[in-house]
Amino acid sequence: MFEIKTTTKLDSTIYRAALQIRKAVFVKEQGVPEELELDNEQAACYYVAYQQGQPAATARIMAESNGAWHIQRVATLKEYRHQGCAKLLLEKIEEQARAQAVPYLTLGAQDQAQGFYRALGYRVVGPSFLDAGIPHHTMEKRLTAK
Repeated sequence: MFEIKTTTKLDSTIYRAALQIRKAVFVKEQGVPEELELDNEQAACYYVAYQQGQPAATARIMAESNGAWHIQRVATLKEYRHQGCAKLLLEKIEEQARAQAVPYLTLGAQDQAQGFYRALGYRVVGPSFLDAGIPHHTMEKRLTAK
């Protein structure tokens, strides 16, 4: 069973767990330069999924000026992949967004992860782009009627 914790405090153990996961996945596995991985840290809300007390997956959200929530830095440690923790993390973010009447969620998905996001109801909007040399597409999920 997974437990999800959130924080906006950069001196918290939750934030440190989020950084640990991001560095393992993005910096070590995918070769993203650390200086590109760490940006706007103080402006985000961090989510970490724990399995039996151990950090397993993370994501962060940043509110956009149009009211949308931009989901970023979604990552799962290799040993916890395909167990549903990232799905639970995104469902928790969506649940909180709906409770706050957020109109839609947006994210920049690595192309290899599009199937995961499509299964959660996201759709591709716009052309391909490179982020840290990795092909991405913007994806959105509407939460309220237009």
